[in-house]
Amino acid sequence: MSVLHFDAARLPAHCQELRKEVRAFLASEIAAVVFDPDRAEVGSTNADAFARHVGARGWIGMTWPKQYGGQERSFLERYVVTEEMRIANAPVRRFFVADRQSGPTLIRYANEKIKQDILPRIVRGELCFCIGMSEPNSGSDLFAARTKASKTEGGWLINGTKVWISSAHHADYMIGLFRTSSSTKENRRHGLTSFLVDMKTSGITCKSIGQMSGQRDFNEVIFENAFIPDDHVIGEVDGAWKQATSELAYERSGPERFLETYRALLAFVKVAGERPDVRMTVGLGRLVAQLHTLRRMSVSVAGMLEAGREPIVEAAIVKDLGTVWEQGLPHRVRELAAFLDLDEEDEDAFQDNLAFELKIAPKLTIQGGTTEILRGIIARGLGLR
Repeated sequence: MSVLHFDAARLPAHCQELRKEVRAFLASEIAAVVFDPDRAEVGSTNADAFARHVGARGWIGMTWPKQYGGQERSFLERYVVTEEMRIANAPVRRFFVADRQSGPTLIRYANEKIKQDILPRIVRGELCFCIGMSEPNSGSDLFAARTKASKTEGGWLINGTKVWISSAHHADYMIGLFRTSSSTKENRRHGLTSFLVDMKTSGITCKSIGQMSGQRDFNEVIFENAFIPDDHVIGEVDGAWKQATSELAYERSGPERFLETYRALLAFVKVAGERPDVRMTVGLGRLVAQLHTLRRMSVSVAGMLEAGREPIVEAAIVKDLGTVWEQGLPHRVRELAAFLDLDEEDEDAFQDNLAFELKIAPKLTIQGGTTEILRGIIARGLGLR
């Protein structure tokens, strides 16, 4: 049985200096209307330009080796950048997956030619990545994947479907998990291989999955004899299960896993005013205490990653607790604000904000692994199954 442990990590002083720098940068981007925290469409329009601006500051791939364009800075420094970007509602989707998990996977498992070609372009904010894991009828159960990669001369032909793929319609590349041979009774995890997929490859079709918010995020990606060259195999053929689960420690533990509906809390603080009544004060205090706890856990995981550890179970706990909390946050805010007496303009602005957060909330326990899968990982880590 593995030991579950959250180190009591704290952000050092130099991280707080970096925070001031990031806040000043974001303020300048807002002033230049590169993005608007309250209007997602502005950020979507200028997302490519914003990514290049962030890359120019050295804040993409900042923990990576300098030989690939990285800064060799700490995971705690990266944590501060991520936290400020999320709070400001900055349009990070163009580069965030590549920075958070695809790049580290390539650094660890890809061949040198791929590293030298792809990683510097990620650092410059030029590339968007998506992750191809979930499939129809299997959801977040990675080992049930059926989309098949069949060996052919010089590479592999992929056939099948991936689903719930965030940002696939914008992505330049996917790191996908595909079945290259059958699993065995002795090892259900056997037979999966990770590939770097150029999304412009012939035979790949990307279809939108509609959401209540009206935003396009999730996609269905269909592969029909899509050819992937041999040098785009990432890691060991048939043995990708370990690298896939390690990759999820990067995906599941950051502040983005509990701050996606954070603006609902900000909106409530604004309309509650400087002297909220006892009911609202108690409710707000509980929400802030819960948020503080999640943040401490998330910083702890960042510290463990910095130390070279793989806190897979701890990351799953952060994701499970964090997304359940942020999913429920807009509903709790609505309950607390029910008896506020606002003028028409403030009421309309508050309700518009809340309506959007309520619409995006249902997706949060799907992306990054469903609650059921996460709790299975936690149970195994605690020796309960």
